[in-house]
Amino acid sequence: MPAIPESHIDLLEKNGFAHLASIGPNGEPQSHPVWFDWHDGKVRISTTKDRQKYRNLTREQRVALSILDSDNPYRYLELRGRVVAIDDDPDRSFIDSLAKRYMGVDEYPFHQASDERVIFSIEPEHAATLG
Repeated sequence: MPAIPESHIDLLEKNGFAHLASIGPNGEPQSHPVWFDWHDGKVRISTTKDRQKYRNLTREQRVALSILDSDNPYRYLELRGRVVAIDDDPDRSFIDSLAKRYMGVDEYPFHQASDERVIFSIEPEHAATLG
């Protein structure tokens, strides 16, 4: 795992959005703004099984994430890596924890009863910074 510079580790702890780049079914890049969590050296995101990003990440595990500093848009962290785990989130505890962090609410307000939530864990293999 690459060393993420101390100067930018705060971006993994802020409530900023990450832009997740994945590879679509025809090889085209796709970008998805996502909430994220930094845990045990991995970036974790949540999605549902009916989303394109779910299909992309289960087919091709290589991804890139960029996180802008909300206080300084000329400062960012870019990570490239791989999905190393896909875990079901049947009780929605992970998405609820993200909703608490990002929105200050106890439950994610946009879920549908039929949603099948999963947690993708991404291990960084390369880090780049600016600012």
